[in-house]
Amino acid sequence: MSVSESTRLVSTVTAEGVLQLTLQTVPIKALAQDEVLIRVAAAPLNPSDQAVLFAFADLSTGRMSGSAESPVFEADIPRPMLRMLGARIGKAMPVGNEGAGLVVDAGAGASAQGLLGRTVATMAGGMYAQYRSARAADCLPVPDGITPREAASSVVNPMTALCMVDAMTREGHKALVHTAAASNLGQMLNRICIEQGIALVNIVRKPAQAELLRGIGATQVVDSSDDDFMAKLTDAIATTGATLAFDATGGGTLASQILTAMEAALSRDGGQYSVYGSTTHKQVYLYGGLDRSPTQLTRGYGMAWAVGGFLLPNYLAKIGPTEVFKLFGQVMAGLKTTFASHYAQDVTLAGALQLEAIRRYSRQATGDKFLVTPNGD
Repeated sequence: MSVSESTRLVSTVTAEGVLQLTLQTVPIKALAQDEVLIRVAAAPLNPSDQAVLFAFADLSTGRMSGSAESPVFEADIPRPMLRMLGARIGKAMPVGNEGAGLVVDAGAGASAQGLLGRTVATMAGGMYAQYRSARAADCLPVPDGITPREAASSVVNPMTALCMVDAMTREGHKALVHTAAASNLGQMLNRICIEQGIALVNIVRKPAQAELLRGIGATQVVDSSDDDFMAKLTDAIATTGATLAFDATGGGTLASQILTAMEAALSRDGGQYSVYGSTTHKQVYLYGGLDRSPTQLTRGYGMAWAVGGFLLPNYLAKIGPTEVFKLFGQVMAGLKTTFASHYAQDVTLAGALQLEAIRRYSRQATGDKFLVTPNGD
């Protein structure tokens, strides 16, 4: 199939401190031997995409211009945030970490030719585009019977959930704590833990989210809006023995509260008192930024603790390709069950730039995930 150009969604930061979201038509370059050309059918709008998409802009200042076919969204970026974006100024950045579609052209190499005509999923980036070239090695063939829509979210959330469990095992923990736990990712993590018999403490922010998780079989769910949140969190951690947490909020006091509850749960077992606290290591990984405020730590949990960052590509590089493909095999086998994703609304490239759509999906609300369909499929 001969395709000469592709329309894609790009995010640009201007020197004046304005975010611009536009559609850009670019030529398609000749494929290298190991490359394929994907006609993108579906790509999810994940929280990780929005960090690049919105570049810390104040979306309350958002305004529209352009035409229905080629809309332009602009919003002002607060001056303190602009200093963090120096490397981005003036660059039109393609957006969309992952997606799925049909391979319509391929380089001459055997690995690329083997994917011609296949539906694939990839985390090649720049997936909010009609067509996207990618290395064959970065594409995952989708099993027969799985649609591109079902495969669109088969990398970021499923692999992150599996890697959380993998990290738990490798680091010698026996149970997990997860925040923003009613998200698509959180529901996947619950299904994995139920299937594998792993104890999981779920932290949510609303009663409806707690009920959603209990409805799919979660047994340890605590609501951070409750007055007795810390007491309930400590009880849940004591019951499960969790000493590893993954925090999607990133900012505020939640990481510190989790460490405090872990230490309080450990101290229930008694033993010799030490001013340095328990000797059991307690770990919180920050993997999201739902709360943009600074991370606040009030040290009341001894000396055996750590807070660090967790990023999926870094973890995949750490465990190596053999282990990565084992995990991908699990994902592909469970795309209709364990790793199924659900979307509240589909939008085209132009639709993703409409003011009302941006106001809605930027809230990152549970159960309100958007799917971009660049070709209107």
